Amino acid sequence: MKILHTADWHLGHRLHEKAQTEEQQLFLNWLKEYINEHKINVLLISGDIFDTGSPSNQSLRMYYNFLTDLKQTSCQSVIITGGNHDSPGTLNAPKQLLDALSIKVVGKATENIEDEVFELDINGEKLIVAAVPYLRDQDIRRAIAGESFDELTDRYKKALINHYETVAGYCKQINTGDVPVIAMGHLFAVGGKLSDSEQNIYVGTLGHIGAGDFPDTFDYIALGHLHRPQTVGGNDRIRYSGSPYILSFSEINYPKQMVEITIDDNAIKSIKNVDIPRFREVYRLTGTKKEVLAQYPSVISNKYGLTPWVEIVLDENETVNTDDLKAQAELHQFEILKITLKNFDRCLTGIEEHLKQSESIKELDPTEVFRLKCKEQDINLDERPEILDAFTEILHQVKSQ
Repeated sequence: MKILHTADWHLGHRLHEKAQTEEQQLFLNWLKEYINEHKINVLLISGDIFDTGSPSNQSLRMYYNFLTDLKQTSCQSVIITGGNHDSPGTLNAPKQLLDALSIKVVGKATENIEDEVFELDINGEKLIVAAVPYLRDQDIRRAIAGESFDELTDRYKKALINHYETVAGYCKQINTGDVPVIAMGHLFAVGGKLSDSEQNIYVGTLGHIGAGDFPDTFDYIALGHLHRPQTVGGNDRIRYSGSPYILSFSEINYPKQMVEITIDDNAIKSIKNVDIPRFREVYRLTGTKKEVLAQYPSVISNKYGLTPWVEIVLDENETVNTDDLKAQAELHQFEILKITLKNFDRCLTGIEEHLKQSESIKELDPTEVFRLKCKEQDINLDERPEILDAFTEILHQVKSQ
């Protein structure tokens, strides 16, 4: 049995207000071909299928077309869990219809833990999958009963561990044939490396769990939320697949991947990373204005033919006129999405100046703006981390509405 672990598709995502529909569709086409060519039997998608809770009709069409097209491939089972960007209602709405196509969806934590567990039997090999979705606040509150005020501050971590222990207990109960057990999850695990496109989904460090917090019942843990492919705590069997395409300029310098797991004779025999092609070239040009202009000829597309996107980071000691950079770019086959100053902290101070450097207020990260405001008010967040924790919790609650 061959299993493919992927996550964080973020269908509908826009990079600095530029639609990424073209590379998203190219990825789905490529993934379908990969599944068929490499005879993948099971596809696991660990959350954040969509970028927003109200995906466009175009994003929904891409999603459903891909799922129905899988019936023409070697894939016999698909298991999808919700992420923090997904609307549980949107994912769960066609649940019964998708079930007829051997596609299981768990958009949010269920009332009965057994509804998050699936037993598969393919090509004589058996597998149990614990499909744990992203746990929202209301799920967390329900997961812990009778907590005291002192326990309140640690409710996220306790709820997460409690949920995984409960689902692991049920998996162990039904695993009479000693078959492999895979868990899915969408969360931040301690030691994970972030890029600019992720947002911390728990308060401070209280909600973070480590590799050792997962029950040893699980033979592999397929995680989503972090966009960089990586293992957790040096454990080769706890992995983030990462996002399949670039979601921020901070993701340029590492490959995009998914994970292929092979089961043979009731055991995991191999786990390997699979590189995903870069469907659109994305560049970060750094240096003085003159040095950046000299790099323009090196910005080229690839065999997929999509227009390259560029971020320019100017290494200047003062604000410079960027009109020449934009004018020269029109003579080349690429598009500048963002221009920033490398020495931003020295050259600019305050929220107003920060806003001047952004084409849109949507480019401003709420946490970064909060930090700037605290700096203006002479509030040292290093000395008073509880203030940042409180802001993070409020931000998370607002985004969960």
